[in-house]
Amino acid sequence: MAENEGSEKTERATPKRLEEARKKGQVPRSADLSAAIVSLIGAGFLYLFGAGAANEMLSVMRDGLSVTSVDLMQSDVLLRHTADQFVHGFLAVVPLMGVLVLAAVAAPALIGGWNFSSEALAFKGERINPLAGIGRMFSVRSLVELIKAIGKFVFVGGIGCIVVWSQSEALMGLARQPIEVAILEATKITAYASLLMAASLGLIALIDAPFQLWRFGEDMKMSRDDVRQEMKESDGSPENKSRIRSVQSALSRGRMMQDVPKANVVITNPTHYAVALRYDEKKNGAPVVIAKGADEVAAKIRELAAANGVPLVSAPPLARALFRYVDLGREIPAALYVAVAQILTYVWQLRQATRYGTTVPTLPVIDPAVENIGRRAGVH
Repeated sequence: MAENEGSEKTERATPKRLEEARKKGQVPRSADLSAAIVSLIGAGFLYLFGAGAANEMLSVMRDGLSVTSVDLMQSDVLLRHTADQFVHGFLAVVPLMGVLVLAAVAAPALIGGWNFSSEALAFKGERINPLAGIGRMFSVRSLVELIKAIGKFVFVGGIGCIVVWSQSEALMGLARQPIEVAILEATKITAYASLLMAASLGLIALIDAPFQLWRFGEDMKMSRDDVRQEMKESDGSPENKSRIRSVQSALSRGRMMQDVPKANVVITNPTHYAVALRYDEKKNGAPVVIAKGADEVAAKIRELAAANGVPLVSAPPLARALFRYVDLGREIPAALYVAVAQILTYVWQLRQATRYGTTVPTLPVIDPAVENIGRRAGVH
C-alpha cells in the first residue's frame, strides 16, 4: 500500500519539472483560444476597415475588366497591366493579413508563453510508428477531442446559419443593387457574421483555456517518489552530503591544528576533551578558542601542544564548558572570565617559576558549577 501511495501522481509539479517540460516543448496550449483571438481581431478589423478594402478591390476589379482590345493583343502591355492589378490587390489586403499574422503570433503568449524547443523538433521514432499512431487515434483523449470538435462545429455552424437566415433578405437584395453598393453591403454582412461567429469561438475558448491549464497541471503531476528523487538530484544524495561534510571537517580540522602551536594554554578533561585558548590583549577583548576536539582530535591537540611547548592544564569542568558552549574562533563568554583568568594566571606563574627556579604554583581548583554557568551563557 505504501508503495502504491508513493507511485501515485498526487503532487503538484515542481518548478524544475515545469522547466524541463518547457525545454521539451511541453507547455499549456489552447488552440480554441488562439483561434478565437485571431478570428475576433480579423473580424473586428474587417468590420472597421472592410469598406476601404472593398473599395480597393472594386477598383482592382474595374481596372481589370477595362482592358481594351488593343491591349489584349500586346503581351507586354497585358502582362504589365496584370502585374499592376496584382500589386494593387495585394496592397489592399496586406493590412488585414498583417493584423492576422500578429494576432496568430501573439495569441499563444496568453497561455504558456512563447517557447522554442529544439528537443521538440528532434526526430522521434514513435512519431512515425503506425501502432503508436493507431493507439493515439483510438485513445480516450482522441475520443474527447472528437466530441469537442463536433460540438464546436455544431455550435459555431449554428451561429453562422442563424446569421445567414437573419440576413437572407439583405443577401437576396444584393443582386438588385449596383455592383458598388452590393460589394459594400456584402462586406458589412460578412464582417457582422464573422464577429458573431468569432464571439461564439470566444465562448468556447473561455471553457477550453481553463480546461487546458487544468489538464496540463494533471499531466505534469508527480508522485512522492519523483519529488524525493528530484530533491536528491538537486540537493545531493545523503551519501554525497556526508562525504562533503567529511571533507569540510577534515579541512577545518587541518587549519585548526595549525593554530595549536600559537595557543597560550590547552585546557583538558584530561583525556576526552582539549580546548586551546589564545589571548592577544591588543586584538581581542577576551581569550579566543582557536582549537578544540574530543577523543582522537583531543589527543592530537595535546600532542601538538606538548611538542610545541604549550602548557597543558587539566580543568575538566572548564574544558567541558568551553568545548560544548563556545564555538571555534569565538571569544569566551563573560561568565567564564574568572575561571579562564585563573588558568592563565597559573600558566604565567608556572613559566616564571620555570624561568627563575622559584616554587611551582599550585594548580587552581575550578568551581564545578562553571559548567552550568557556561551552558547558561554559551555562545553558538
